[in-house]
Amino acid sequence: QVQLVESGGALVQPGGSLRLSCAASGFTLDYYTIAWFRQAPGKEREGVSCLSSSTGNQYYAESVRGRFTISRDNAKKMAYLQMNSLKTEDTAVYYCATDRRNACGSTWRGARRYDHWGQGTQVTVSS
Repeated sequence: QVQLVESGGALVQPGGSLRLSCAASGFTLDYYTIAWFRQAPGKEREGVSCLSSSTGNQYYAESVRGRFTISRDNAKKMAYLQMNSLKTEDTAVYYCATDRRNACGSTWRGARRYDHWGQGTQVTVSS
């Protein structure tokens, strides 16, 4: 059974840092693209970052570029999102997602392409 479980969300002050984790089980993570999305209240789910399994290429939304870093540890079946210099507008529920393509490509921001999703973890940035 394929399962993704996110953790690491918390309340943090502006300028702070968090590392989100995504634990994968039931499949071989090595061959899957990993992406992080977020959804704020009243807004659509937004692609934050993507990591290709084939090339290791990383993709970021413009709003987080230079502040967030995506990574993975295939041996541990884990993916991570390191978030630095957090802003109030980063407040959202964060989700990890995977699909069987080995590259993010130009469609990585489209939520519909992903086969599996975690339940989400809440990140709140507030003073």
